[in-house]
Amino acid sequence: MPVDPHRTVFDLEQLRALTADDHGAQRIAWTPTWLKARAWFQGKLSQLPVEHHLDAAGNSWTTLRGDSDKALILGSHLDSVPNGGWLDGALGVLAGFEVLRSLAEDYQGKPPITIRLVDWADEEGARFGRSLFGSSAFAGTQTIEADRGRTDREGVRLEDALRQCQVDVDRIGDAARERAHTGAYLELHIEQGPVLESMQLPLGVVLGTKGVERHAITFHGQEAHSGSTPMVVRRDALAAAAKLALEIRPIARKHPDAVATMGSVKTFPGIVTAVVGRCETTLDMRDLDAAVLASMLAEAQDASRRFAAEEGCTVEWAKIWSIEPIPFDPQLIELCGQAVQETAGKSHQLPSGPLHDAAEVARAGIPVVMMFTQSLNGLSHNPAENTRTEHLELAVQAYDRLARKTMQLLIE
Repeated sequence: MPVDPHRTVFDLEQLRALTADDHGAQRIAWTPTWLKARAWFQGKLSQLPVEHHLDAAGNSWTTLRGDSDKALILGSHLDSVPNGGWLDGALGVLAGFEVLRSLAEDYQGKPPITIRLVDWADEEGARFGRSLFGSSAFAGTQTIEADRGRTDREGVRLEDALRQCQVDVDRIGDAARERAHTGAYLELHIEQGPVLESMQLPLGVVLGTKGVERHAITFHGQEAHSGSTPMVVRRDALAAAAKLALEIRPIARKHPDAVATMGSVKTFPGIVTAVVGRCETTLDMRDLDAAVLASMLAEAQDASRRFAAEEGCTVEWAKIWSIEPIPFDPQLIELCGQAVQETAGKSHQLPSGPLHDAAEVARAGIPVVMMFTQSLNGLSHNPAENTRTEHLELAVQAYDRLARKTMQLLIE
């Protein structure tokens, strides 16, 4: 039987009613509301011929056994950021559920290959700052020792929160066992940006996730009295940082899909009557091309040294985190384009700036592709996050087409 996208929209609305308040979605991982969402979802599985279990990292697996052990994985995440949107992550899980349900009906509970649906644990990292928690454990890129001591705002340790959810931090690497027999991974997600809406397109094909360079930059100047220190002799650390902030935009604009953000600034002593002696800021740069990303970083570092010298300051850089660009599988990109074209009449390819669980799966060497659907006003991680109902329905239909095309590819 064909998928029924109306059921997916209904399920999404039901989940919103269950786990959101006046400020937005509250499905933060490792909290009671998140566990409530998961219990609600597991309750929907009772009428299907599927198996369900949680792996060692808390990822939730629903398996429809096929004639072959070779598996097609559909996935996304139910967790949200605080005061988040109703679609981020949840769309992919519930659309995947509808595709799974349709395939179970079409093949009388036994498709040619095994179909698996995963709800990854803690994609957002909203509570403890560790994004892609479950999918990194699956991929074998988890960082147990670095994660063990993480705490939330109340001082609760990640290790203790995991234990309350029946997850042992020392065993999360065992989630890698779930990779066995996997032939491909497909993920549907809202775009979380304005590109598709600006092009008046409901759907897009994701080429991969951009690489990230994230650094802390500290400018050192000289504290001095703001009333008695002439402008020409000041060694103002904030002035040097401000020049860099203005330069970041033209650096990124040289490359069509690149983005760069200086997202935080701390000044010391931080009072209006003193010239800033030390300014701490952060820089996040992203692009799908590793060479472009490296070039942008080098240009930003050169600019920071130039501006520091102009203001009589020095500058230090410290890497916070980085990840290489993750291109998706060319053959699956082609199939995704076909599915979008057949459903919406036009296909467009674009990179993803935000990271997704799909990137971790791809890092494990599994063929991956993502499909995006339009986000109104480009908003996400916001209670105003929304997508037109007709676009949600088109997304479910196109995702089903992609899943069936991929299933045939894996059979061959």
